[in-house]
Amino acid sequence: MTKSQPQIPPPNQPKKKGAFDAALASSAGPCHDAEVTPGSSADSGSPADAGRDFAVVCYREEGRWELGLLPERASSSLEALISALRQQPGEVGAVGLIDVDDDFFVAVRVAGDDVRLLLSDVTAADEWPLAREVLEWLGIPEPTDEDFDDVEPVGDLGLFADLGLPEIELGLMLSDIDAYADEMLFSIARRLGFGDDLERLVDAVLH
Repeated sequence: MTKSQPQIPPPNQPKKKGAFDAALASSAGPCHDAEVTPGSSADSGSPADAGRDFAVVCYREEGRWELGLLPERASSSLEALISALRQQPGEVGAVGLIDVDDDFFVAVRVAGDDVRLLLSDVTAADEWPLAREVLEWLGIPEPTDEDFDDVEPVGDLGLFADLGLPEIELGLMLSDIDAYADEMLFSIARRLGFGDDLERLVDAVLH
């Protein structure tokens, strides 16, 4: 995806190994009660110079959303991600939101044996193993050289339709080629009702 210069943390706030662990401890509270093993997603099946990453699990209990951080292994392998989501409770299944380097995101919704996937940018498969795994799961061939100018989502755009985000509206969100992956995820979270909680958790992780 062609964008302006990526957002880089200021020099006085370097991204440190283990930041996810510290962030989970500091963000403990009623909005972040998912019992998941914290871990950095800096190794999300990505190039060595990965920038902003986060991996979050979201699920509903007694009518309210609960958020937590996913372990590192869950953000570097689709199989591990699905396995981690299956361990979570939830009235409507568990949702995983994975931002990789602010370049693209993967959204996964797991309820028992039912797995639904959405990849925000099909061209991400050229560089990122996690994106290639999503395409393989969906049975979609990797883009050819001629396709790399076509930035478009693939997968289930109706992923959140029953939660109040219609397919057509989600499609419009993802059609904004100037938006970063985290901006898209925050927009989705606001429509689902946990935008503030997600932003606080991610802010704690990255800062």
